[in-house]
Amino acid sequence: MKKILFLSLIATFLTVSCNQKEKEETTLNSEKTEKMAELYSCPMHSEVTGVAGSECPECGMELTEKVIPTTSTEKEETPVTVADVTEEPSTIIKIRNADKATFPTDAIVSKYLKIKNALTKDDSKGAAAAAKELIAALNNSNSSSLDTKLKNKYNAFVGDAKVHVKHIGENAGKMEHQREYFSLLSQDVFSLIKAFGTKQTVYQDYCPMYGDGKTGYWISETKDVINPYYGSEMLNCGNIVQTFL
Repeated sequence: MKKILFLSLIATFLTVSCNQKEKEETTLNSEKTEKMAELYSCPMHSEVTGVAGSECPECGMELTEKVIPTTSTEKEETPVTVADVTEEPSTIIKIRNADKATFPTDAIVSKYLKIKNALTKDDSKGAAAAAKELIAALNNSNSSSLDTKLKNKYNAFVGDAKVHVKHIGENAGKMEHQREYFSLLSQDVFSLIKAFGTKQTVYQDYCPMYGDGKTGYWISETKDVINPYYGSEMLNCGNIVQTFL
């Protein structure tokens, strides 16, 4: 009888312990979920997360995409198709240009757009020629009127942009290579426009099919989405994500 009572007490103790452990794990998971719900990610670099409104160290964009915690019971997301992108465009976010009078960026932006337009036409040689024009525009730019902070920011842009433009200009006939570096150049130009503005209205477009959905951004001068990463293969794949007025 004593043995049965002893075993019964042990079983009760183990049951209570397991229930307590399960409750603690549930509490920890709940706290983790609440913490994740407060995080925001960069629209261009989804792996970068932080407090809403803080800047992405990679591209300078604000962290605006709320991180939604997932659980094992949630269904997998439906893959994005070209039809989804063209028929259901993303919400347009209008952004006021930083300071249109701070620094003349139009010459640089216009040469960048020539590269973009050549790539939309699958014109590798045209993209290479436009890249050489952009190199000349970068070399002719003068940042002496800027204060030290802005000058450092601009010089950093020029340094990165020249590397990426050089790859486009020296690789005529290698379209995929040019498009890869155009993606990097687009990040540079986005940062330039955000910091110094531009007199014309431009749009930041996005194609989720390119670069695993992480690097398919570009700047355009038209509301019509014309894709420089796929050209004639998927010419209208993408949508406007931001507008610079």
